[in-house]
This record gives sequence, C-alpha cells and structure tokens, in this order.
Amino acid sequence: MSGYLEARPRVGYFYAGRPASSIISERLHKLYVKDYKAVPIVVSESASAYDAIVTLFLEDVGTLFVVNQKGYLAGVVSRKDLLRASLGNKTLEDVPVSIIMSRMPNIITCGPEETLFAAAKKLIDFQIDSLPVVNPSAEDPRMMELTGRVTKTTIAKAFVELGSEPKV
Repeated sequence: MSGYLEARPRVGYFYAGRPASSIISERLHKLYVKDYKAVPIVVSESASAYDAIVTLFLEDVGTLFVVNQKGYLAGVVSRKDLLRASLGNKTLEDVPVSIIMSRMPNIITCGPEETLFAAAKKLIDFQIDSLPVVNPSAEDPRMMELTGRVTKTTIAKAFVELGSEPKV
C-alpha cells in the first residue's frame, strides 16, 4: 500500500525496488489546483492606478487581476506595473488600470483541473508571482471566467502539507 512492498499470493511480500523519490513524485502529481487555489483579488478596468495601489496594500498581495464589465479576466497588474506608472509626472487618480495592465492573451493562466506541479512549473518558467485560475466562458470560449489564483505561497502551503503527512 505504501509502494515499497508488493504482495503475491502464496509467495508473500517482497521489496518493490521503488525509490522513495518516485513515491513522493507520484503524490505530488496528484495535487490539483482546484483543491489549493485562493480567492482572486480583482479590480475593474476602469479603476484608477491609485485605487489599484491601495487595493494591493490592503489585500497584501503582489498581483491584482483586472476584470471587465462582465466579470471576465481582462488583464493583470503587478507591483512593477504600478511602480512604473507612479514614476511619471501623471496623477495616479487619472490613470486607469487598463492603460498599465498586461492584457489577454499575453497572460499565463492555469485551469482548476491542472496539477499543482504544472502550475508551479509555469510560475518558475515564466518568472511570475501569481497565476489566475480560469475557466472558459460558456457564452464565448475566448473569454475567461476568473475562479481563483495560485501563488508561490499556495505552492509552499501545499509543500508544507505534504511534509506534515504522517509517515507511511
């Protein structure tokens, strides 16, 4: 049952020859995004950059997801985007988030049925802090319904949970 031993009728139990790392890897690939995703922190496209900065600090996150009037994912705005916008001579109350955000389809996303391992790989490969968890819209498959977020903290929590499981 643990993967270390195999049983054969009338023969008995014997060592399966599998290293512990393969068992850990199997367990890791059975964790799904839908079980670990967090609530997404969103702002509307029409919100000002100032409002986005305030939301960023109040929610203590590094990335905000921007939604359109219908509630579908329109873009992502990060700390870097907001910092870059604040360096100009413009007043941040006059700059809409839609001007400074990264837009679809240039956003890396994940689905709820993806493994947490695949999501973590995307975070590392694309050097980003957060992934929006999306489902295609029933009305228009090109539009993405935002259902959650996966962050580096989410991955760390799953890792700690794996390490806290009772020994086999």
